[in-house]
Amino acid sequence: MYYYFKLHQEEFLQHYHKRSNVETTFFALKAKFGDSLKSKNFIAQKNELLCKVLAYNLTVLIHAMHELGIHINFTQDTGKVH
Repeated sequence: MYYYFKLHQEEFLQHYHKRSNVETTFFALKAKFGDSLKSKNFIAQKNELLCKVLAYNLTVLIHAMHELGIHINFTQDTGKVH
């Protein structure tokens, strides 16, 4: 990998940054919600993990709203039929 890095540094760094972002996100999830799942079977664990990801995304959104002073009106009518 070292030689690949030296010969194709720009391409290597693009892939590395993707990996780095994923690892940072996993670390943040574990720091906020713990590093273990309580559920016993696989489907329940998958659902629990998806709930943790959703909750994390909501916390990031709320933080950004307060940090940047953004007001979002979730009740605004878009005129679309649901």
